Amino acid sequence: MKTASRIYIALVFLFLYAPIFVLILFSFNSTSSTSVFSGFSLEWYKAILEDEATLKSLYNTVILAVTSSLTATVLGTAAAVGIDRFKKGPARSGVMAVTNIPMMNPEIVTGISMMLLFVFVGRLINTDSVLGFGTLLIAHVTFSLPYVILNVLPKLRQTDRNLAEAAQDLGCKPVAAFFKVVLPSIMPGILTGMIMAFTLSLDDFIISYFTSGPGFQTLPIAIFSMTKKRVKPDMYALSALIFVSILVLLILYNLAQAKSEDKTKKKK
Repeated sequence: MKTASRIYIALVFLFLYAPIFVLILFSFNSTSSTSVFSGFSLEWYKAILEDEATLKSLYNTVILAVTSSLTATVLGTAAAVGIDRFKKGPARSGVMAVTNIPMMNPEIVTGISMMLLFVFVGRLINTDSVLGFGTLLIAHVTFSLPYVILNVLPKLRQTDRNLAEAAQDLGCKPVAAFFKVVLPSIMPGILTGMIMAFTLSLDDFIISYFTSGPGFQTLPIAIFSMTKKRVKPDMYALSALIFVSILVLLILYNLAQAKSEDKTKKKK
């Protein structure tokens, strides 16, 4: 039984990561072929570093992902604190249901509805160029918020409420008690939510496609425009670099979290 389960897990991981390994392999291909590996070369990594249009799209994507993830983290943490203080009942259930809507709603529905909203607002203020970085930021914060809230809420429930009250008894104001006592205890949930918001923003295409304007193009939209002709292996090289960067960040975060948990256990 153990052997069968291990084989099953191996097949699942192979199915999930085989396409990524193939992409990384062909990013080192010496020719532009996407089906035959002719030899090892760093030509496409050099080509992507010289492609100003693609680098501009990558820069836009990173700026948008960082800004939206930070904004969603601040708003989501504040919302989670507010929801946590709700008493169990219809009000709390209703708020949680509304919070989950952006996650459950199909992305194409969210994208089209937000585009119509932004265009409507643009007509009200008599401007045709309403779509751009601002609309993308609002859209990305909107679909990232639930993930931050759902990562912070469990940490708030695990936190002893008496700690904040004890800090206030010792002279701390409510705001200071939150930042000195509650915030450090829920920080792992905040960081996890921020990382999820960052990665979701980084690779979003559908919502970005409907809410972006001609003056601000993200990398997924730029790659989609290339598929109308042919995606060259330099995109494989860029995708490989992004994958490795995200992988390194996740490994470093997991190591830091493991060390933090070890220190907490030793204190106990």
